[in-house]
Formats: sequence, C-alpha cells, structure tokens
Amino acid sequence: MLRRNRGPPHDPKAGEALNARLDHRNPLVFDTHELGRRPGALQRLSRSVQAPGAPAILGIEGVIGVPEGAPVELELRLESVMEGVLVTGTARAVAEGECVRCLEPLRQEVAADFQEMFSYPDADERGRPKAEPVDDAEDDEDRLFLEDGLFDLEPVLRDAVVLALPMQPVCREDCAGLCSQCGTNLNDDPEHHHDAVDIRWAALQGLTDSLGTGEKDEMSGAEAGVDEKQEK
Repeated sequence: MLRRNRGPPHDPKAGEALNARLDHRNPLVFDTHELGRRPGALQRLSRSVQAPGAPAILGIEGVIGVPEGAPVELELRLESVMEGVLVTGTARAVAEGECVRCLEPLRQEVAADFQEMFSYPDADERGRPKAEPVDDAEDDEDRLFLEDGLFDLEPVLRDAVVLALPMQPVCREDCAGLCSQCGTNLNDDPEHHHDAVDIRWAALQGLTDSLGTGEKDEMSGAEAGVDEKQEK
C-alpha cells in the first residue's frame, strides 16, 4: 500500500473548505456514495483519463514519464470496509524518455498497480465512530481520507507510476551506448573502434621520433659538408 505524509484537516470547518476543492467533474476524483458505507459492497470502474501536467507529472522529471495529456487507462475496484473504502487498481500508459546509454528517445509501456485505503473522516482505524474530535495529527499523517464521499486518485496514481518506471531507462537491454572517445552511436556502427595506444610507450615513441629527426638533420649536414669539400 502506498503511503504519503498527507493527513485530513481536524477542524470540521477546515474539512468543509477542503471538500469544496474536490470537483466531481475532475476525471481523477471518484464518488463512493453508491457503496453506501455498507461493508462488503463492491464497485468496479474503468476510466480513461489524461495524464496531468506539472507539478503532478506522472514520472521522473528529466528522465522518463507519461507526457501531459497522454491517455492513461484505469481499472479500479472500490470495496467498502468498516473504516472506509479500499481502492485497488491498475494504471496503463506509455511513457517517453531518453536512453541513458545512447541518449536516443524511447517509448515504454508502463503498468502500475496500487492499493490505497481512503478512510472515513469520522471513524478511527477500526471503523468505529470517534467519540470526541481530538488532535491526532501524528496518528493520521499517513492516512488518506474521503471528503464528502469523494477521493482524489491523483497522488496515489502519481506515486504508483513513478515507482513502476525505471530510474535508468534504456532503449533496449543490449544497447551498446556511445563511444567514450568520439561519441559515435555504437548501435549504428558495431565495428567502430579506436587503435589503443599504451601511454607507457607513447612517450618513448615521441622521444624516438625526436631522435630520428635529429639524426637525419646531422646526416644532412654531414653530406652537405662533404659536397662542399668536393667542390673545392
């Protein structure tokens, strides 16, 4: 079960203000009134929604994610229990990103499973009505709550998709990447290589070349001297 540090308001008036922010027309907001707070009641839903944009992006920024507005297919199972509504589901979408080896664009299908409990705000963890409103923020900080029978799936969906995506996406498992010396894509040119030079011999080779050049100059000077004597 996914957990976030989000808790409900503990003041009833604050709760009403928060409820007003949930819009049932939002495709990621779901209504549970049909379950009627009857433990054991079930509801199955299928919905196609558009991926939200910043700041609630479905992915890892700069690495891989579901583009804003891309279709996300949701299959949900809503089950009424004593303490609230247990939501189990799967989200399917196509993520886009960049291969970490060859830097080429990539597309990858992602299926993210999730399960989350949305509790009734007037019930404790055992589903019993709260006798008196108390300040139990520490106990409730990891719980998500229904708000006037509605719940927002967006934070649950976002966490599930992020966990389902690879931290280091590759275009294919055997991607050869780029040449470390010149940046050539090795997938396009598998035979690409550079002649390896042992740095221990490179300096000696340079010294040899230098000595060779000096000897040639001396030989040329000697030959010139001989020619001059012969002319005389």
